[in-house]
This record gives sequence, C-alpha cells and structure tokens, in this order.
Amino acid sequence: MQLPKDINEYLRAYAPELSARILQTYPPLHGFDDVASPLVGQLLRKPFPAQTLAMMGVVKRWNEARGAAVIAECGTGKTLISLGAVHVHSDRKPFTALAMVPPQLVEKWAREAFLTLPRVRVFFIDGLRTPTSSVGNVGVNEIKLRNGRIIREGVRTTLTELRQRKAARAARQRWDSICGFPALFIVGRDRGKLSYFWRHAYALAASGRYQGSVVNADTGCPIYLGEDGERLLSVDFKKAKLSEILGRQNGNETAKSRRELYSALWQADGKRIRRFAPVDFIGRYMPDFFDYAIADEVHELKGDTAQGNALGTLAACAQRTVVLTGTLLGGYADEVFNILFRIHPGRMVQEGFEFGEAGVRMFTETYGLLEKITVIEPEDNSCSEARVTKRVRRRPGASPLLFGRFLMSLGAFISLEDISEALPPYREEVVSIEMDPPLKGAYKKLEEDVKTALKEHRGNQSVMSVALNALLLYPDRPFHLGNLYGWEFDAETQRREKFLISATPDLSEDQVYAKERRLVEEVKAELARGRRCQIYAVYTQKRDVTRRLEQILLNEGIRVAVLTTDVPPETREGWYERQLRVGVQAVICHPKLVQTGLDLIEFPTILFYETGYSIYVLRQASRRSWRIGQRLPVKVKFLHYAETMQESCLRLMGKKLLVSLAMEGKFSSEGLQAINDEDDILMAMARELVNEKGIGERADAVWATLQKQQEDILGTRAKEDSEVVAEIEPGSTQVDQWSGLKSPLESPGRRNSPPSTSAMPGEQLTLF
Repeated sequence: MQLPKDINEYLRAYAPELSARILQTYPPLHGFDDVASPLVGQLLRKPFPAQTLAMMGVVKRWNEARGAAVIAECGTGKTLISLGAVHVHSDRKPFTALAMVPPQLVEKWAREAFLTLPRVRVFFIDGLRTPTSSVGNVGVNEIKLRNGRIIREGVRTTLTELRQRKAARAARQRWDSICGFPALFIVGRDRGKLSYFWRHAYALAASGRYQGSVVNADTGCPIYLGEDGERLLSVDFKKAKLSEILGRQNGNETAKSRRELYSALWQADGKRIRRFAPVDFIGRYMPDFFDYAIADEVHELKGDTAQGNALGTLAACAQRTVVLTGTLLGGYADEVFNILFRIHPGRMVQEGFEFGEAGVRMFTETYGLLEKITVIEPEDNSCSEARVTKRVRRRPGASPLLFGRFLMSLGAFISLEDISEALPPYREEVVSIEMDPPLKGAYKKLEEDVKTALKEHRGNQSVMSVALNALLLYPDRPFHLGNLYGWEFDAETQRREKFLISATPDLSEDQVYAKERRLVEEVKAELARGRRCQIYAVYTQKRDVTRRLEQILLNEGIRVAVLTTDVPPETREGWYERQLRVGVQAVICHPKLVQTGLDLIEFPTILFYETGYSIYVLRQASRRSWRIGQRLPVKVKFLHYAETMQESCLRLMGKKLLVSLAMEGKFSSEGLQAINDEDDILMAMARELVNEKGIGERADAVWATLQKQQEDILGTRAKEDSEVVAEIEPGSTQVDQWSGLKSPLESPGRRNSPPSTSAMPGEQLTLF
C-alpha cells in the first residue's frame, strides 16, 4: 500500500472513515434525519433545510445549557436562524427577547423580525430617559413596518417604567398583561454601552509620614499593585481604570491577614453628562425580564471593552443567550477567551481558568501557540558577560482541543455550500492593467528609493508603513504626495531623527490614467446590461481617491454617489435606498463602511478599485451582494496595475484566502503549504520587494486557483453573462419567500428581473 504524500492526499483517501468516526464520537444534537419541530412551519419565511438544522441545534442546546452560538458565513441567514430558534424554544408562549446588534443593522433586524415571526411586536431601545440631543429619540419606542419602511408608532415608554411592577407580582408579569404577544427589543451596541464618564479617584496626603504621596482615599495609605507590590505614582494613572484589593499582605508576611475588599480607584465624573448605559441598567434592575438575549457580530465584542462587557451583562440577565458571528476565531486562540467566559463562565472556571490577564495567558498556553524569542548580544569585553534578552509573543494557531472542548458543543455551524443551490453564480476576476509610460517611469523611481530605504533601515517600521502604503497609493494618485519621511533613533543625539525616503514625482492631475479608463469601461459595460456597480476604494481621507473617481464617472454621464463616514451607521441602509430612488447607477465607498450587515442586492457587480491589505475586510465586502434573495449572477473584479505593489498585495491575499479555506476544512494543497507563512501582508510585501521574490508570479494565476477551489466547494459555475442568462427560467418560487427583505432597496423604476434557477428547499445540499 502506497503511503500518502501529504495531508491533502491523506484526507482525500480516508475522508469517509474520518467523517464516520467523527460522527460516532461527536453525535450532533440534531441530525439531518431527525424530525424538526412543527413550530418551524409557523414561521412566515420557510427556512432552508440547512437553516432548519442549525435552528433545531440551537434549540436543543438551550435545553442543556443557557448559551449557544451560530457560527455561519455571511449571507447564510444567521438572523433567521436565531429568531426561528427563539420562536421554537418559546413553544407558543409570549416571550421577551433582547437583541444587541451593530448600529447599521438595527432597522434591518426589525424588518427581518416582522417578516419572520408571527404576531411579533418590535421595540427600539433608544436610550434610558435623558435625550442625548434635541433631535434624538429617547426611551423605548414601538416600531411598525409600513410599506417596507420602519416607523416609530405605538407604545412609548422607558426602561425605568418597564422595571416597575406596580400592582403586579413582578415587572415581567405586568408587561405580559400589557403586551400579550412575543416582543423583540433591539438596541444598537453603541447606545447599549453608552455609560457615564469617569475619572480617577485618589488623594495626595497633605501631612503625616505619607505627605505628598498618592494614597487610597478609602485607607489613607499608599497604593501597591502587581505581584511585586510596586508603589503607584500619579503618572501611573492613565486611560485605564485602576483598583486595589485591600487586605493583602503586599509582601509583608508578618502582617495580619483579613478579608479582602475591592477598592475602586475611579468614580463617576459628575461634572460631565450624566447618563446610564441601557444594558447596565437592564443587568442591574431587570435581571428576570428577558427570556432570550441575542448578540450579533460577536467577534467584534472579543476585547475587554465597554461593548464586550455589555455582552457579559446580557448573558447574565437573560435566561437563554445566542451569539452570532461569521468569524468567531480570527487565527489566535485567545480571541475567543472573553467570549467564552461571558457566555459560558461555568465551563471556563471548571477548566481552571480565571478571568483576566492571567487566565488569557494560561488559555493561550493550553490551546494556542506561544513563541519564545531569546536574543543573546555579544559581550563588550572579556570582563563582561553576554546580555540575554527573552520575550514571549503569541503566534497564529489554535489547538484542535479548543474546538473539541468548547466550540463543537457550543455552536451550530453553517456555511454557504449548505445553501449554495439557492444562490446565483458567483465569479471573482483579477483585472491586470498596464501603466501609462510616464506613470510607469515615476513609479519605478519611487520603488527603487523605497527598496534602498528598506535595505538601509532594516526592521524600521516607519519605513515599512509609510513607503509601502505610498507604493499602493501612488499609481492611483500620482500627484500631491510630497516627500516621504521615516524616523529612526539616533544613539548619539538620543533623539528620533527624520530622514528622507523619497521625493515623489508629481504627474499631471488633469490626465485620466489607464486604471481610471478601465474602470469607466467596466462600469459602462455593466450598466449596458442593466447591472448597478458598487466600487470600493480604501484611500478616502487625506489622500482621497473617491472624489476623483466620482468626478471622472460624472464626466462620462454616469450617475454616481459617494458614501462617507459622515453618514451614521444606522442610516446607511436608508442612504442606499434614497440613492436608488433618485436613479444612482454606481456607489463609491470604503469597503469597511459596508463590510457587515448591509445587503447590496441591487448592486450585482462589485469593483475593487483598491483592496488594501485586510483579508477580513476584503472577504466581507466582496460578499455584500451575493445573498439569499439575489437573482442575478454576482461578479467581483479586482483592478490593479501590473508589476506593482498592488499586484503583489493582491497575490499574497489570494494565498492567504486559500489558507482561510483550509482553516475552514476546505483543503487545497497550496493553501495547506502556505499555512506556515505567518507574516502579515505588509511584512510579506516588504520582504518580496527587497528579495525580489515572487517576481513573474501573477496575481490572476493565484486568484484563478482560488476561484477554482471555491467553485469545487460551492458547486457554483463561473460563466459569462450570456451563458448565465440562458439558464434563468421563469417560474422559480424560491425568491418569493425572501422578496420582502429586498423591498426597501428597490427603486420604483427598476425592471423586473427574472428569478434565478435556484433549487427548491427540498433539493438543497445537506450538512454532511
């Protein structure tokens, strides 16, 4: 018998045996052959089989524990799964659910609730009691869905009113008598965490033996923190809150020990705006009011922040909790530590972890990867010893035990291949463009200057950041860039000194360059087919590219709009709706502004004029229009100048995306071989530029491999428009059940496009 050559061949050879062993060892709570609850049929939208499977898995998880998770790719219907699980688990009884969502998704969540749950009443938590502005909403307001629009109409109350029981036995009983129907309360996480301002609270001893020293106002004694009992000075009080545990011996073994007490070294700042975070109020005064808590995009709550702590408050005050995310693990094991501690603290304590830095370190040592670096400097002379410096840093990686012990029992996993038959074709294409001769000459000069600076100042982060970003930007804006400077510490002067990296040439601002001409051609070609375009550019601040693109497209007679950060996140969906009503054909924005939550179904063509080097942002933004309910084929094109840093960046991101597919269990030999490449994109680009590695390797070749890998996984066919249109037949009913979600973004004058040949729900792929 011939042994497998690599892990890819091994997995292909023994896939049936491995899958059977996994299912035998870890049987799912709800299998594909298990009968779903009849309450699923009462939902206003019929879920696909994969969604029903995940929904029932969450319900059965709730029967065993308080916390659950839905880990699903963008576009798979996480909102529907969570709302459906709440409906089934409530078993026809009126319930109260609290959803904490990103601010731009507040109205979308309300709309989906109306289109999914029967007889539901929806409320927005706009604040506690005190308005934050003269035009802002305040309190708890009921909302209704009128002609696809969300309006505030109905009950108007406050959280302080809801917590009162009055003549009832409890506040929740009083609410049931008032409402009588299932109720969903939605709060944007920016409002939910909006609490009071605080300031440091300590004293300076005016007399006695500690005169002039920083002392604790509770004890009048100096403050000692840390394992070594270091004494605090006034300069140690910075942006973070500090506290002291009273009763510790602080290294004095003869001191009498007593019960430890917590003493905060901070207090509310009464001189600034007085306010109370709604989520904190609910956790303190309404612990038994809500049956269910839902936290969307929970990967953005992984830090020790006010929004992250709000997740812990929700999980503590609700009877059942479900968190939703598409990327629970971003490559480092400790990224899930805070999330697991907030939704499943009992299990974490049982495993021996404690909350805080010590627990994170222990968790990383157990389930992550730490790298110990020892630097030995040679001795200065024969009488001195070599100086040894040791440091430990985390590296990307997670142990399979993390999934087996925590995530496998916690989450319901669903990916796009589980519902890919319900989606139209999806194609990604890399468009390589040759630079105009004057631009090419100016770019080569800048590239040589940067290469020289990187060699002369190895490891200098300022050179890497400034110079490489300039190489990405300059071809798209070859004017007004100015001189590029770096900073380096001078041992003689003991100061940071500035040095010149390059003096960038200024080209004509009036000329339309090759990439801009190609963008105009692409947009006109798509508009001729009746397809609107979403254009992404990442340089939008000091070196703004979006306004130049806007003017170029306007000069060609194309109706275009630019989305900026001036539009608040909660109004961006409405902003798109208004642009469609006035006939906008193309929208330009930074991909981060729309990367989560927004459904850009009316823009089936996505053009990346610039990509940046964030894989997460690129992957999220590229899927904005490939959603359930999309009827047209989706095309994503990445424009770049050939033989530039833009091509290197795009090629490296393509390889990293192959690694992402491998991490999700979708293996390719190239992706598995690249897993050991742990550099970030910026570092890898710098190394390529200096070593001239990767020269001649085109980005479109790497993305062609990625496209083939995705087609093999998803079963989608990348075809030309003419071939795709031939496949579209009238009579498909799948789109009708989802059409309500698209109504807010449809313009009155839009032509009725024929529906896609999506598979009926009974014909979809199974999870296994």
